[in-house]
Amino acid sequence: MFKNAYLFRLDAPFPLGTVELDERLRSQRARPCGPVEMSHLGWSDPLDEEKDAWFAHEIAGCILICATLHQRVLPAAAIMNALNERVRGIQDQEGRQVGRAERKRLREQLMTDMLPKSFQQTRRIRAYIDRQSDWLIVDSGSTSQAEDVATLLRETLGSLPARPPFPGVDPAAVMTGWIAQAPPSDFYLGRGCELRDDDEVVRLSGLDLSSDEVLSHIGAGKKASVLDLFWDDRLSFTLTEDLVIKRLRVNEAIRDDAELGDDPASQLEADFALLALQMRLLLKRLETLFKLIDVDEQTQRAAA
Repeated sequence: MFKNAYLFRLDAPFPLGTVELDERLRSQRARPCGPVEMSHLGWSDPLDEEKDAWFAHEIAGCILICATLHQRVLPAAAIMNALNERVRGIQDQEGRQVGRAERKRLREQLMTDMLPKSFQQTRRIRAYIDRQSDWLIVDSGSTSQAEDVATLLRETLGSLPARPPFPGVDPAAVMTGWIAQAPPSDFYLGRGCELRDDDEVVRLSGLDLSSDEVLSHIGAGKKASVLDLFWDDRLSFTLTEDLVIKRLRVNEAIRDDAELGDDPASQLEADFALLALQMRLLLKRLETLFKLIDVDEQTQRAAA
């Protein structure tokens, strides 16, 4: 269900019940773009059921929600072809060159003319609020997209004190130490990483990360900015130095042991409950490993 986990720490317990949250979400329901809109982001049913289904589902102490992005597609090549044709027409008819400023105005006019007829693509971005551990988790590996969902939730609720996690140690240094020495006993390394320094980025895949090739890069001063990991035979994922979790997967053995639903909606609920419980345990572990601090301590450090 979730392929990524972009993390936001809630600075206070989430205040709304499911019914009130559902009403708030419906007030900003997803819809197709208007004639002159490039995109529209709104809320929809996370289980993709009937139109009048719930927009907020509480499962295993977590509230599952979904933002739907409608976005117009205007291929750059199509705009450029239309612009070049328009410019040639002016040059042929009026016998003059078209300057940079005029080209810019023509391009903007063409986009306005083409926008209402353009194709719209739709993307669903699920998220959930863990009431027990005070996290907002967005299924996105993109900072801008995850921030857009968090911003929409703030606008929908009036306010939402939430921020990315603030580590008390350097995650890149910690992950580099796991490669150079050994990860904690409940983790083991995957076969991919990204190593970087100020001058170079090296992306490695399909390798034993304890190999001489990898260790030589670390010995030259590179740090792990991205690392493939397995945790406790429960989850596999890629962790970035910004503590964004990508390529998230639940161990098949755990899924096989779980009681999954018969119909699609029940299946999604069961999948989500399974994932949310595992993620709650993983995030508690990451809090310890990366010394994630609360907002008051972050403010004190910034002031110092």
